[in-house]
Amino acid sequence: MATALTIKTALNYGIGVLSLSSESPKVDTEVLLCEVLQCNRSKLIIDPEQSLSDSQITRFLAFIEQRKLGHPVSYIIGHQDFWTLSLEVNESTLIPRPETELLVELAVSLPVPANSHCLDLGTGTGAIALAIASEKSDWQVLGCDRVADAVALAQRNKRRNNITNVAFIESHWFNQLPEQKFDVIVTNPPYVESNSDYLNRGDLRFEPQSALVAGGDGLDDIRQIIAMASDYLNPQGWLLIEHGFEQSKSIQSLLVAQGFNKVTTKLDYAGHDRVTMAQFGVA
Repeated sequence: MATALTIKTALNYGIGVLSLSSESPKVDTEVLLCEVLQCNRSKLIIDPEQSLSDSQITRFLAFIEQRKLGHPVSYIIGHQDFWTLSLEVNESTLIPRPETELLVELAVSLPVPANSHCLDLGTGTGAIALAIASEKSDWQVLGCDRVADAVALAQRNKRRNNITNVAFIESHWFNQLPEQKFDVIVTNPPYVESNSDYLNRGDLRFEPQSALVAGGDGLDDIRQIIAMASDYLNPQGWLLIEHGFEQSKSIQSLLVAQGFNKVTTKLDYAGHDRVTMAQFGVA
């Protein structure tokens, strides 16, 4: 291709290359070009004849090549929007998904004390904990993760978004937590079956398997969480679990067997079972 590139020709080139490997070549190209130009997507429409500098061309072509190889767009540009937040992302954590915003919506709508304490298990980027803390300034939110690099990333995202009522610590589920009880526990744990074909598709190929896979039926970590959660919940406290769309019945049974009540599964925006929630210590 020619060394000179305008916005229009860059878009056409990127879309052409990515159409062979990406399910969303146009959106991917636009996001990558906007990152290079440090502009919003409306700029691409308003000023299609603007020329890219040599350094911008080099960076754009490198981005397109990475995406052609399958690397997630969010890892390439190093950030991802979630809720109202802009989050740094890297290969130490999963990329926050739009469907996980349902977990935040449900948590901030719970009938709990105004000064509640909330725990986010397996916090990763800190997305869930930070989103909840941003909406509930009187809550104290604690996020934990077993991966030290993830905890460091979550702490950077706390500073990036200037949210003060949240803290992050290193802990494998409840194992290294301080002696404390919570009004709300939320988690988006690993829930993919170890032999699932999904692990070989799309962005999942590049994301940490330890944050995705949970045994043969995908429920190993969820079983641990449900078995221990009641020891860390205040009376009438809530547990909210994000999970796969075929796992709700099994999770409901686990919760009932552990003494939880008001067990309910909520659908995501695509109509799939996505979050199961339950209350402890009430009839």
